[in-house]
Amino acid sequence: MDESKVALVVGARGGIGSETARALARHGWRVRALARRAGTDAAFDWIEGDAMEGASIVRAADGAQIIVHAVNPPGYRGWARLVLPMIDNTIAAARASGARILLPGTIYNYGPDAWPVLRPESPQHPATRKGAIRVSLERRLELAAADGVRSAILRAGDFFGADAGNSWFSQALVTPGRPARAIGYPGRRGIGHAWAYLPDVAETFARIAAIEATLPAFARFHLEGHWDPDGTRMVGTIAAALGRPDLRVKPFPWLLLRLAAPFNETMRELIEMRAYWEHPVRLDNTALIQALGAEPRTPLADAVRATLAGLDVRPA
Repeated sequence: MDESKVALVVGARGGIGSETARALARHGWRVRALARRAGTDAAFDWIEGDAMEGASIVRAADGAQIIVHAVNPPGYRGWARLVLPMIDNTIAAARASGARILLPGTIYNYGPDAWPVLRPESPQHPATRKGAIRVSLERRLELAAADGVRSAILRAGDFFGADAGNSWFSQALVTPGRPARAIGYPGRRGIGHAWAYLPDVAETFARIAAIEATLPAFARFHLEGHWDPDGTRMVGTIAAALGRPDLRVKPFPWLLLRLAAPFNETMRELIEMRAYWEHPVRLDNTALIQALGAEPRTPLADAVRATLAGLDVRPA
């Protein structure tokens, strides 16, 4: 470990936060892991704090070269109330410490005018509330960069992995801790979909951190991840990993979500994402390849097997 390389991970108990913290530690960073409750990984310096408390983020970032902003409201709840104040606190901490912010991005800040291939510079005209919030969040980073606060955004498709938390993989395709009698799928037949394996995302962040001094003040990259060209590749890989190529594929109950939406904020947010399952949306990783030379990518079969094992999903 290089004691001069200090990274603060905000939201270190979440899926992307915990994976990125481990990747940074493997690359020789001293990791300060901030969460509401300290974790058990002895490789990190745990700090108990809340991303909504600006002073605690500023203190935790003192002396850090990197701040990974990996915090999101759980279950998609409270986005309009929490997301922007949290990034404002991280920007304040980066301004005080001189650190570069690393932000996990999504495809939700892009609308139909940017589909089907998304590039870092593609126009951002989202058709959803969550997308509009993501646009505002990234805009704040861009404005802060003009004022000396550096950042780098890594956008990716839908996360999956053993620790992905709220993910389409673990909420729609399989059910954690239960035998798989069928595989759910939210998309239409023949429509492509982009997936991102969390350990690959984390490794990419660690490699970006290693070259961050060479990057522009406001850098943006796309992770291609695993592209499923017609919606059958991921389902087929799950079935093969379970040793059950005959597993039935069942449609996602969008109608039930719509009925529950008036009473449940999470359901309302999920419904907003339906368009991304009905149209192919792929990420162009040209800029990432130019910066890193290659994109970290675990073979899909290995990634799916590890994810199913971590979620304790077995064949029925």
